[in-house]
This record gives sequence, structure tokens and C-alpha cells, in this order.
Amino acid sequence: PRPLCTYSQSGFKCTLTRFVFPSRQVDFRLLPILGILYAFAVVDRANLGLARTAGMQHDLRLDIGSRYSIISTDRSPSQLPSNLLLRKLGVTNWLGFCVLSWGCVQLSMGFVPSWEYLGLCRVLLGAFEAGFFPALVYIITTWYTRHEVQKRLAAFYLISVVVGGFSAILAYAITFLNGRYGIPGWAWIFIIEGALTIFFGCVAWAFLPNFPDQNRFLTPAQTALILERVESDRGDSVPDSLTVQKVLGHLSDWTIWAYGLMFLCVTMPAYAISYFLTLILRGMGWSVENSLLLSAPPSIFTAVCIMFFAWLSDKYRQRALVIGIQTGITILGMSLTGFAAQPGWRYLGLFLANAGSGGCIPGILAYASNNVVSHTKRAVSTAVIVSFGGIGGILATTVFRQADAPSYLPGIYATIACQVLLLMLLATTTAYFWVQNKRLRRESLMKGQEEPGFLYTL
Repeated sequence: PRPLCTYSQSGFKCTLTRFVFPSRQVDFRLLPILGILYAFAVVDRANLGLARTAGMQHDLRLDIGSRYSIISTDRSPSQLPSNLLLRKLGVTNWLGFCVLSWGCVQLSMGFVPSWEYLGLCRVLLGAFEAGFFPALVYIITTWYTRHEVQKRLAAFYLISVVVGGFSAILAYAITFLNGRYGIPGWAWIFIIEGALTIFFGCVAWAFLPNFPDQNRFLTPAQTALILERVESDRGDSVPDSLTVQKVLGHLSDWTIWAYGLMFLCVTMPAYAISYFLTLILRGMGWSVENSLLLSAPPSIFTAVCIMFFAWLSDKYRQRALVIGIQTGITILGMSLTGFAAQPGWRYLGLFLANAGSGGCIPGILAYASNNVVSHTKRAVSTAVIVSFGGIGGILATTVFRQADAPSYLPGIYATIACQVLLLMLLATTTAYFWVQNKRLRRESLMKGQEEPGFLYTL
């Protein structure tokens, strides 16, 4: 027998009956749809480099000065207000609106007459996409207990990695439409992928999941069990009220900013590879066609590594150690890509750098979500952390300059330095949480309790 619980304003009430926890039902409803939508966000953001390789640089004269770096900078600081207002706006309405809006912007990028109009479209694209990723992470982390969450974040994220990897092959196939209706091949990339985003945005509007206490696809008994598990794990199954004082208090927690800096450090190589992979491969001597085709295999390897390290981290309840190992892999990969003499070794470096940084992204998100209690703090922390990831994207486009092609050595140096900073921040937060856990255990013993109700995850 398993406890069957009902939830009301007065609390949880349980009776004994046979009941199966609907974990797979939740997984299948949340992860595929969120992963596919985020995959389109990644594709629509990263296809700029593919279009440039396919001829956009010549048509829009992106080879002049820092034009490409300027239009690659598409970040918007709207993550925090979006997350804080997500419950009021409604998950389905707000996220559905965002997907359809950036799909329309993406499609319109195929008709821009100059690089200035392309830059305007990139600004709009960044504005509509800004609140999407933190909202998805926020929603997923409210459904699962602390040591279930990284596998779910990894599964959701790797869908985008795999789809993003094969987007280069799709882009290569689309370029064969070059000249059709007088439209160049690079423009067809934006048009077709934008149309696909609009289509899936319309489909997703009917299937986007909500927060656990607001969902409509589980029975009341199943919903109550979900809430009970979260409540017993970290005590924040029910959302707390949002106030300005709470938000300011959460923003004063230094650990949130440490997570943000760590996320900046790990997204920098991920964005750099996403934006510049085909260009780096071109610099190694491969043709345009081979550069596009060779962009896919590193993503497959990355997907396998992401799931393996997520499983390892959840199974042994170790966040910092696993993140540290993956950061070391990133450093090794960037070093090979930057300094190895043979193209084969440099290509291997792209595999390692992409796998290490890609695996750290759900790892740091899980590390942060495990050590946060309350819905308001979860909303604030997720928004702040992902905002720093956007800054990492800006830095990637800044340090990987056109003037440094094809080696991009200044970008390689800056990326490796960021990984060292990440390890230092990781050591600091881990030591702090270890001290806090020791204090909590001591206070628990003084109260006659065997174990505290909440301990930080190291």
C-alpha cells in the first residue's frame, strides 16, 4: 500500500490505498514538449553562424568591422520580470506568445535588405526568447525532488543539443533552395526554420504544462502525491506570496550571484561553439559542405555525456564534484582546439569542450535549484542565473572576434580563464554549504532531532 493524499488549504490528508506515483506520466508530458520548444529557440539563435557560412556574410557585408559580433549580441534583461509574473500571466498564454513571436521574427530575417535590419530582428528575437529558458527551468524544478531534477533538466536540455547539432545538416539541405523565387539559400534557412517554429508554437499552445498545483493532466490524487513528495523533500510545494521585500531579500543572497557567475563561465564556451563551430571548422581547412556536416557529431557525443553525468550526479547526490570533472573536460577540449597542430586533434577538442560545457549547464542549474527553498526564491534565482548565461553569450561573441579568425586564440584564452574562475567559485560555494550543513546538524542535535529537515546539496 502507498499513501494516497489530498491537498487543501488546511494541509495534506492521507489514507492508505494502492497508488502508483505518476513519474513517467509527468516526464512524458513535461520534458518532450519543453525540450522541443527550447530546441527551436537554440536553433533559431544559432543558425546565424550557419547562414553566414552559407553566404549571408557576402550579401549583407558582415565581413566589415565588427558587424557580425554586433548582430550576434541578442540578449535582453527581461528574465527576472518574466519569471516573477509567470503565474499571473499564465504559463500557456505567456510561453505560447513568446514562441509564436520569435518564430515570426525568425521568418522575417529571411527578407532583411541590410545588416542593420538583421540587427533589429536579432534584438526582437532576444527579447522574445529571454524569458523562455528560465521559465522552463523554473517549471521543471517545481515538479521533482532535489535528487531527481538533474536527469530531467539534462533530458530536456539534450533534446535541444541533438536538434541543434543536426540543424547544420538541415541548413545544408535548405541551401539547395538557393535562388528559388529569387531568394538566396541563407535566407531560406531563416524562412523555413521560422515557419517550423510558428507551427510547433501553435501545436504547443494546447500542450504546454503548468505548475504542479495548477496542472490539468493529473488527477487530484496524483497532484496531491506530487505536492506531498516535494513538501517532504524541501518544504516548498505550495507557492508563497510574492512581495517586493522578498524579491530584494532573495537578491541579497550572495550564493545566487555565485551561481550566476558560474553559469556565465559555462555558457561562454557553449555559445562560442554554437555560434562559431562551422567557422572554426572552415578555418581548419574543410569546405563549406563538410564544415556543416561535421557540426553534427560533437552534439551526439555531448548528448550522451550530458545524460551520463546527470545520472551520476543524481545517483550519488554529488553536484560540485561532477561539475568540476566536466569543467576539466572543457579546459582540455578548448586547449586542444586552440593549440593542437593537427586538425583531427582540434576537432576532438570541439567534442570535449562541447560535452564538458554542455553537461555543466544542467549541472549548475540543478546545483542551484537543490539549494533554494520557496517558489519566489526559485523564480528569482533561476532568472538571475539564466541572465548571466546571456552575458556569457555576449562575451562569447565579443572575445571570438572576426579579426582573430581562423584560430580565435584570444577567445580560447578567455574561455579557459572563465573555466578556472568557475572552479574557484565552485570550491567557495561547496565549502560554504559544508559549513552550513555542519551547523544545521549541530542545531538539530541540540533540539533532539536526528537529522535536519533540509541540508544543502554539495
